[in-house]
Amino acid sequence: MAKKILVIEDDKDIRDTVTYALESEGYEVISSEHSRILKSLDQHQPDLILLDNWLTEWKSDANGQQLSRELKTNPKTSHIPVIIVSAVNNVAEIAKEGLSDGYLKKPFDLTELSAIVKKHI
Repeated sequence: MAKKILVIEDDKDIRDTVTYALESEGYEVISSEHSRILKSLDQHQPDLILLDNWLTEWKSDANGQQLSRELKTNPKTSHIPVIIVSAVNNVAEIAKEGLSDGYLKKPFDLTELSAIVKKHI
């Protein structure tokens, strides 16, 4: 059975490209433009989460760093690797403070995407 990756990215072009690239490598991909999908993690049971740090809904919701911290401190979800994806210069610091398992700095190439997914899945 294919490993399942949850991609949460508000930029449609990035979301579609990541989905296509990962599906072409044989992964099952569930993608969403907003973090509300995290409320249904029991249903989806991903093996890895790629989480954009700045979602357009951030004003009414937590950012990726806060969401990652919540996931990593919850005993039900702490086993799921979380990778923060962001264009900010301090993405490594954001990922560390969010207790995430890694980070991917935008812009990234598909080789970097593939490598970090393989490392954590």
